[in-house]
Amino acid sequence: MRTQPGQTDPALIRNFCIIAHIDHGKSTLADRMLQITGVVDDRSMRAQYLDRMDIERERGITIKSQAVRLPWDGHVLNMIDTPGHVDFTYEVSRSLQACEGAILLVDAAQGIEAQTLANLYLAMNADLHIIPVLNKIDLPAAQPEKFAEELAGLIGCDPSDVLKVSGKTGVGVRELLDHVVQTVPPPVGVADAAARALIFDSVYDTYRGVVTYVRVFDGHLGKRERILMMSTNATHETLEIGVISPEPKVADQGLGVGEVGYLITGVKDVRQSRVGDTVTSAAKSATDMLAGYEHPKPMVFSGLYPIDGDEYPELREALDKLQLNDAALVYEPETSAALGFGFRVGFLGLLHMEIVRERLEREFGLSLISTAPNVVYRVVMEDGKELTVTNPSEFPTGGKIAQVFEPVTKSTILAPSEFIGAIMEICQGRRGQLLGMDYLSEDRVEIRYTLPLGEIIFDFFDQLKSRTRGYASLDYEPAGEQEAELVKVDILLQGEAVDAFSAIVHKDKAYGYGVDMAKKLRELIPRQQFEVPIQAAIGARVIARENIRAIRKDVLAKCYGGDISRKRKLLEKQKEGKKRMKMVGRVEVPQEAFVAALSTDGNADKAKK
Repeated sequence: MRTQPGQTDPALIRNFCIIAHIDHGKSTLADRMLQITGVVDDRSMRAQYLDRMDIERERGITIKSQAVRLPWDGHVLNMIDTPGHVDFTYEVSRSLQACEGAILLVDAAQGIEAQTLANLYLAMNADLHIIPVLNKIDLPAAQPEKFAEELAGLIGCDPSDVLKVSGKTGVGVRELLDHVVQTVPPPVGVADAAARALIFDSVYDTYRGVVTYVRVFDGHLGKRERILMMSTNATHETLEIGVISPEPKVADQGLGVGEVGYLITGVKDVRQSRVGDTVTSAAKSATDMLAGYEHPKPMVFSGLYPIDGDEYPELREALDKLQLNDAALVYEPETSAALGFGFRVGFLGLLHMEIVRERLEREFGLSLISTAPNVVYRVVMEDGKELTVTNPSEFPTGGKIAQVFEPVTKSTILAPSEFIGAIMEICQGRRGQLLGMDYLSEDRVEIRYTLPLGEIIFDFFDQLKSRTRGYASLDYEPAGEQEAELVKVDILLQGEAVDAFSAIVHKDKAYGYGVDMAKKLRELIPRQQFEVPIQAAIGARVIARENIRAIRKDVLAKCYGGDISRKRKLLEKQKEGKKRMKMVGRVEVPQEAFVAALSTDGNADKAKK
């Protein structure tokens, strides 16, 4: 295989990623690799070096995959550090496509958890070479022998093949890098063929436009070359081409087979650099695109509205730019009578939703309200007409509903066996159906349930963690849909429905939701000049009611003694005035009440401030 002058021989390249459950030490291990290979000196080093966002550093989680080039023993290692949370599985799946090997990292004190299994199956499906590694062996609570056996049983290797490292102290990291060089296969590609590179990530730079991260499979991409994006047929010129090591480093000789790097074309339009697209040379174009990625389906929908209506164009632009950086984001415009213009945004889960809202507020300086999260329902009417409902306001009110279908998930819970009873109780209360149960070892159990997605997205994970003292881990994947008895609960203020407070809930939980929301609003909405009834209703049937008492002026203040009929006359006159006011008055709901009533926790805190 001939290579361009100055270009790396594919036989010396190793592309691998690190996959693990959240908080098992991926970023710490990546830090030690950066130090040991010498690409970051001790003075520049900081914890979580590859986590570039403030929000990642504050929460101690990885949200974005980061690619970095490391020199080791005459070889070039391209390492990708990936997120661990279930909501960012799409980031992990994209990273796997750019690699030939994966380090499966397990905490020696906690053992295999739900996301460990999920990421392992992703790597197996991508046909990667898997290196089992136990991390944090320096902890007093570590049980390396026990968990090495569990891991070996899972992958089908010998317990002695499981490498033991400490990302914190650096023990065993050099041996791990040597093992990567020896066992991960080098990339395979045709150097003389037409160039084909897969876009696995993109970011938006204010000054330089779109920065595109690619993995080259065939051919060669050079500087000042006309390139073609195969799905959009857009052509650009590469102004800069290089590698990340871990800061961008220009590669004048370009990128060849198996190399991972970045391209800058000066394009400002974020839609012209789609993740999963194939880049080829405009002069000598490839005929077949690379496989790309299966686009993720949003699991949770929520409305995002600017608190200041004038910020709507800025919100649109911010979502455009964020979508480039987070390809799993889906959105479309929508309007609400109560909240004005905004967007209906699809997320992969609740953490994904929280992170996106926080990034929009921090990186783009927006102030937002997010409505309560919803899932997608399919409604079949008696006349055979079908509707897809992503928002309670779309739920049909006129006409007879024959069936309502809700999405369900196949959920895997891993926990110590002492918590089996508590876990089953929670799942049963959320309309779960037990699929099966396996013991991974004497004291660890894997429980599989079918659970409605609508029951998972609120506080299921929090409940699970608190009932199992933090030991349980959860992973879920879509598993079709099922018929359910779902109803729409409307909240009426003085007989008028406020669409922002409506919700689609199971029939058994409708009363509880109605009572809670009515009580919440009674405290949040300030008293008006007239009495305001707050009602929760299913169709025309009211299921809960609270009253906000009127503010009354003391009309008897000027009466000192005298005839009672005079006082009665003044009170009657006031009563008539209040009745008239009630007929024409509108209930003013302050912005803070919307923020607090619709809150996920972050919104509630903002309302209190």
